[in-house]
Amino acid sequence: METQSASSFCPLRAHRFKMSGIQEVSVSYIFPNGDKYEGQCCRSASGAMVRGGTGRHISAAGVIYSGEWCEDKMSGTGTLQLPTGAHYEGEFKDSMFHGTGKYTFPDGSHYSGHFNQNRFEGQGSFTDSTGLVWMGEFHGRAALGLRLKHNN
Repeated sequence: METQSASSFCPLRAHRFKMSGIQEVSVSYIFPNGDKYEGQCCRSASGAMVRGGTGRHISAAGVIYSGEWCEDKMSGTGTLQLPTGAHYEGEFKDSMFHGTGKYTFPDGSHYSGHFNQNRFEGQGSFTDSTGLVWMGEFHGRAALGLRLKHNN
């Protein structure tokens, strides 16, 4: 059985491996709405096939996720690319940015740090489109007391 970090632990996968020895199966699937998925799947408690393990999902709208899945949700580490040019690389939980990651905006500015349910939360840095780096505590839309990093 492979070793997983705490952030990518998937109880469904752990249960399946421990209790039945069932491995994931690799699939290539096109959803009725035009979305495409290539990667690993396993059976849920109800018996349905769900995304679990690693895989790549491309939505009909052009959103691309490559990374780890658990119980049909983005969970663990991965990369999400949006049609706008924005992208996120880092940890996911329940299909949300959650843990450590980097979100890059279409203009090239980016935030690196902690996320909590899709929000900037905790210690991080924001680099604006001109290259100035602001560091400090972020709390959703609020970031009081940020410090400008000086280059020597």
